Amino acid sequence: MDAYEDISRMIDHALLRPDTTMEQFEQGCRLAATYRVGSVCIQPHYLQRCRELLQGSGVRASTVIGFPHGGQHTSTRLAEAKQALKDGGEELDLVCNISRVVSGDWDYVRDDLAAIIELTHAAAQKVKVIFENCFLTDDAKIRLCELCSELNADWVKTSTGFGTGGATAADVTLMRKHAALNVQVKAAGGVRDLQTLLQYKALGVTRIGTSSTTTILNAHRQQLQLPPLAHTGSGDSAGY
Repeated sequence: MDAYEDISRMIDHALLRPDTTMEQFEQGCRLAATYRVGSVCIQPHYLQRCRELLQGSGVRASTVIGFPHGGQHTSTRLAEAKQALKDGGEELDLVCNISRVVSGDWDYVRDDLAAIIELTHAAAQKVKVIFENCFLTDDAKIRLCELCSELNADWVKTSTGFGTGGATAADVTLMRKHAALNVQVKAAGGVRDLQTLLQYKALGVTRIGTSSTTTILNAHRQQLQLPPLAHTGSGDSAGY
């Protein structure tokens, strides 16, 4: 059976709902530190405070760029990324320009992704490229995996969690097959229980985006016969 942190460190605790309050951001960051997850993925305006709350916890501060549809101009996305890095962002979840992908404008997509990946890597931080697979053909997903491999993205990610569909076993299998071995795979959207996380882990996924952190990790701790963790916060939130 997997050790506790083998599972907890797979989780990016998502604090991305548009109606999240300041109090919920605070509670969510403290919850993530208590449960020792991989990162907190938070709305950009609260990233600096998130980094402060996570200081010394081993949990990375992350945020989204071009969220949720990827339709911003590259210059806008670069400005977002620069601000996120200034605010202490360690992992940036970058939505690809979905419109350009479905239009087959691969030169634009390459240049757009390359600009943010190069900026982030120059700051010694990491990038997860979000595909939003519910809108894409398998051929487009494969081409994005190839592009992300050429550009040395750190992860390819299935979904924002706010599209018409989330992660699927078929998609993570396809992405793991077509991304370079040094490019990790993140599943997001609809991952709300331990069984689903373990299914994706077996398919080669290394990160999970979820707001169901306490449900997943309490179930794993119960399997390991570990006591529940005391934390400040309201627990899981719906919608991711």
